[in-house]
Amino acid sequence: MVLNGCSTTTDNSPTGRAEAGHARSNRSHGTAMESSMQIEIRVGEERFTATVDDTPAGRDLLAQLPQAVHMRDHGGVEKTGRLQAPLSLDGRPAGADPSVGDLGYYAPGNDLVVYYGDQSYYNGIVILGTFDFQATPRLAELPGDITAHVTVRDS
Repeated sequence: MVLNGCSTTTDNSPTGRAEAGHARSNRSHGTAMESSMQIEIRVGEERFTATVDDTPAGRDLLAQLPQAVHMRDHGGVEKTGRLQAPLSLDGRPAGADPSVGDLGYYAPGNDLVVYYGDQSYYNGIVILGTFDFQATPRLAELPGDITAHVTVRDS
């Protein structure tokens, strides 16, 4: 006889919450991470690190870096800015429900999106990866519009 079971644990540490949000984001777009890549986003003297999922959209993003992205603030929950070229939507669902700390792509506007507040499900959103858990509160403190210099992070 074989018994199957499930167990749940709760990790309320910042790292645990970030990892839980990352897992939810991966489920929402139905792709298992095979490997990941890191980018750095510099705004003035501030530097933020994000892990980009190894997906067609993630690889497209890395292929067009470095670039400066002029980002507008929207409703105190996200900053968005147009990328130089569209990202692949291969294998992506119609939309997603991003978590605080997610890096995303809004396909209809060809925008890179930084989520630092709660955004609900929206058609056209693709989750690209997640920020280091320390980045989210710092991103939330950046007032108004910004210019983000996005580069591939050296290992």
